[in-house]
Amino acid sequence: MRYSGMNTSAPDALSWIDDGLPAPPPPRGTIGVLHDDRAAGPAPPSRPVAAAVASLWPAGFAEWFVVAQTAIPALLFLPGSQALRLPIRIGAYATALAGLGLWWLRGLPTVGKHPAQGWLRLGALWLALMLTHPLTNSLAGGIGQLVLYAAVFSAAFWAPSMVGRRDGLIRILALLLICNGVNATVGVLQVYDPERWMPRELSFAFTGNRDALAAATYVGANGRAIIRPPGLFDTPGAVCGPGTVAALLGLIFALQPLPLWKRGAALAFSALGLAAIYLSHVRANFVITLGMMVVYSGLLLLLRQRTRAFGFAGCAALVLVAAFLGSSLLGGESIATRFSTLFEEDPRSLYYSARGQQLSDGFAEIARQYPFGAGLARWGLMHNYFGDPSNLDSTSLWAEIQPTAWVIDGGLVFVVLYSAALLAVLGRHWRLVSRLSDADDRVWVAAVIAVNAGTIALVFSFVPFTTQVGLQFWFLEGALHGAMAGLLLQESR
Repeated sequence: MRYSGMNTSAPDALSWIDDGLPAPPPPRGTIGVLHDDRAAGPAPPSRPVAAAVASLWPAGFAEWFVVAQTAIPALLFLPGSQALRLPIRIGAYATALAGLGLWWLRGLPTVGKHPAQGWLRLGALWLALMLTHPLTNSLAGGIGQLVLYAAVFSAAFWAPSMVGRRDGLIRILALLLICNGVNATVGVLQVYDPERWMPRELSFAFTGNRDALAAATYVGANGRAIIRPPGLFDTPGAVCGPGTVAALLGLIFALQPLPLWKRGAALAFSALGLAAIYLSHVRANFVITLGMMVVYSGLLLLLRQRTRAFGFAGCAALVLVAAFLGSSLLGGESIATRFSTLFEEDPRSLYYSARGQQLSDGFAEIARQYPFGAGLARWGLMHNYFGDPSNLDSTSLWAEIQPTAWVIDGGLVFVVLYSAALLAVLGRHWRLVSRLSDADDRVWVAAVIAVNAGTIALVFSFVPFTTQVGLQFWFLEGALHGAMAGLLLQESR
């Protein structure tokens, strides 16, 4: 029996039986007792990857959640959607909270707790205490900030109960590839034929701000002005995020034993993902993509899969060059000029001029002035949407990188708590890589580790853990925990 989503009638006992573990007692508040008259036994073997992704129509809440994370923001691509921008943006996070509600109300079990969960709970409690901070800008904004953080990491709690085997993890990664690959494809088309593919309305931050729009525009081939492609969103350059995921996962699936057309489609999505990064002119995502590829190759070498590692590295090099040449046909010399600075300048000086100064100021100035936090709703869209402009004691602060945002929201205490949660994730990754005996299991563990390593690196140039990027991180971490925890428990016996 396989439990893959919310449409299973009796998940509470069955997922434990499938993992070969005794069923837990019914959770508090559960009415009635679930029974299954099968003898508990080991989980059925996972299917080959080709069988797992033979059909990719979403099944169950977790898989539909993956689709929703692209489909809901894509509503902003439609004309007239700016009037509904706030509820659309909230919708993507509301689906995560819906998953948390389903997990809580139905008492869905998990195979053990992820080691990061305790730190995340403490972080949420500390932020709840920050609601009483005298410099919290407004109660509505403070509650909104707290709910946002909770929504982003909520999947670490509910996703393990909905992904019980390696098959489910593979399907989730395949759906992520398709959604992000389509997003990247649209981004490339927006540069190729902007009249047809560029959204009619951009974010209000660019529509009414000529300077911001000018900063998001560059000169492409034949002197044509190019707005950095948003993909299936409304913010210029936003396609670089989906491009990063598509670039890595496309290469991983292209090297799997799949039908030739599926491998070709995966490779095309990888190339289009890289092209979208080039055309968006976002150097940080390019560096992170390279880092993710290096992490995946290194993990394969660590797992003594040299043939697969060298094959992946060779394909990555080819796709990097092909995507660069293709994007240069559209973006002109500006592509080479933009990305050549990564190799011409000192990396430390380049980072400091871009984001490093904010990191320094965050700890040297803000942390010194507000060691226990500056209050909630002091920065970003939460301040813009729910802030109280009449509160002159709690004016807006600026944060473009995650450590600074953590310092503002919860001070050094919150920095320590969230950092501890991420260190717990890394420890969990090491345990999975070193203890799982099945080579195929470890390949897919390596895939999730590589994707999530990019998000961790992104904290030094972005605020991923208050956006959908962080939501994807914790969802993948939860899915990985659910897919592999049972196997890890069995092997430890």
